[in-house]
Amino acid sequence: MLVNGTPTRTVWMTDGVVHMIDQPRLPHAFEVCQLQHHTQTANAISTMVVRGAGAIGATGAFGMAQAALEAPDNGFHQYIQEAANTLSNTRPTAQNLFYGIRSVLRAIESEADDTARARLAAVDAAHAVADDDAACCKAIGEHGAALIPHAANVSTHCNAGWLAFVDWGSALSPIYVAHRAGNPVHVYVDETRPRSQGARLTAWELASEGVAHSIIADNAAGHLMQRGEIDMVIVGSDRIAANGDVANKIGTYSSAVVAHRHGIPFYVAAPTTTIDPECPTGMDIPIEERNGEEVSHTWGWSDEGSFIRVRTTPVVSPTRNPAFDVTPAELVKGIITEKGIVQANPRGISSVARN
Repeated sequence: MLVNGTPTRTVWMTDGVVHMIDQPRLPHAFEVCQLQHHTQTANAISTMVVRGAGAIGATGAFGMAQAALEAPDNGFHQYIQEAANTLSNTRPTAQNLFYGIRSVLRAIESEADDTARARLAAVDAAHAVADDDAACCKAIGEHGAALIPHAANVSTHCNAGWLAFVDWGSALSPIYVAHRAGNPVHVYVDETRPRSQGARLTAWELASEGVAHSIIADNAAGHLMQRGEIDMVIVGSDRIAANGDVANKIGTYSSAVVAHRHGIPFYVAAPTTTIDPECPTGMDIPIEERNGEEVSHTWGWSDEGSFIRVRTTPVVSPTRNPAFDVTPAELVKGIITEKGIVQANPRGISSVARN
């Protein structure tokens, strides 16, 4: 995708240094972080400098490649395992993170008797994870664009665009493909409290691409659905269970329930790396609960031109901050993958799931 006319990925690695867009700074400032060590890369995941299923999957893979380059010859494999544990413990819900880490671990294990070759294999595997993510998301766009009626009003929740993946995105990829083909699609962007990834990130992406859009409060989507002003919903996913249940950003379940009530098709777009065949149902997906200050405080750009944090709640009031919820499979019209559109049921999931 383009940033100021320049093709740019969300995260990449050169010479052992991981580069990533600093997402908490958007949309007010565009900055790229440079991370020299796998522990810095792990911290960037846990603090959400980088976020989104595919993006943290690639970042986890790059972190493992950094660890392979850092590890001493004596104790190489112990260092690698410790790094894998550090990266795995950053965030619990997104399946792509664990896929990226495993992919690099397998490459290292394939060269277990030759440390030099193991280092090279780790770097190659990490780049392959990132390239695969970008290619899958482009294919998702091509499959999903055909589902979007001409001049449709599409609702989306959180950010499942190219900032959430290496490139193209999942839920926004069909919109980008449709828009570039001349379909004047309009997107209703849920603000997505508490971190406002919709208002900050999805809106920034759509504006950069020239896609018509309107930011709405999270609790306005149901009103618009009731009035017939939304034609379809497309969201992303952080993990898909074997039965077709879908975990995504908190608030997705509410959108799915209201869409079902009004007969509006609700689609999930995700690469098959998001599927967890070992997770039987959505109730088995670990749901991350983040720091309550994300609810009690918010960041924004002041009229004086500074990036500030302010409290919005009473000091004495406690908070809860689950980061994800689970949408049952029966509310999902279909899952748009790089292999095509499948039903959200065990048969559909197993037909495209990776090992």
